[in-house]
Amino acid sequence: MTGTAPIIDVDVATQGPLPGAADYARRKIGALAKFVDQPDCRARVRLTNHTSGHRPRPVVAQANLELAGRRFRAQVEAASVPEAVDALQDRLRRILERQRRRSRHALGGAAEHHGPPAIPQWPNPSPASGGARILRRKSFSVAHLSVDEAAEEMSLLDYHFHLFTEKATGVAGVLYRAGSTGYRLAQVVPPSRDQLAPFNLPLTISPHSAPCITLVEATERIGLLGLPFLFFIDAAEGRAKVLYHRYDGHYGLITPA
Repeated sequence: MTGTAPIIDVDVATQGPLPGAADYARRKIGALAKFVDQPDCRARVRLTNHTSGHRPRPVVAQANLELAGRRFRAQVEAASVPEAVDALQDRLRRILERQRRRSRHALGGAAEHHGPPAIPQWPNPSPASGGARILRRKSFSVAHLSVDEAAEEMSLLDYHFHLFTEKATGVAGVLYRAGSTGYRLAQVVPPSRDQLAPFNLPLTISPHSAPCITLVEATERIGLLGLPFLFFIDAAEGRAKVLYHRYDGHYGLITPA
């Protein structure tokens, strides 16, 4: 530390009618500087007002924050701009406080344990006009992680689920927030606990294999069952993918590179 007071450089993008939203977001997210330990930090905030349809929470607020080479993310939806930005600030504050505690425990050489996490609200979008379509496709290298490492990334990025390769089995899986422990693991082939790399996280393991279906069948299944996401094997390509609901009522698709 140099003695320079930490600041957060906040860049705000808006979509839809959101008068005054950018200034409010800069002020609220910028106030999080007191929770960071580095002199400079960058945040990118996107505010979207979904004016089409009759959504009870039409405002979506998302932030990506870069601090000391690490990336943090949060996303919320609300009925109004102030409510959305306030909720976004609170979500980021909790993420930053959690990371600061972890850093201090790491420096002290002691492990930190937390109980079941607070489960963020799953998106509950209104049906998309003209029917739901896959509007975003993301492809990236899936990291080899332990369950604990996957949970840490999921927490810092404010994800509801995290697609990764479990480092001991070498098998793709999804860690997500659910169940009595707060965390649940689904893999292509259900593992036993002793097959996984050592972990401390309270965890339940899905006993079901990932279904091998086409992308068309996956979109039908996620819609019919009302699932927030679907982990499956693409029958055409033979690899694991995740289809998920976006806040706008459409779908996103995650494919390992």
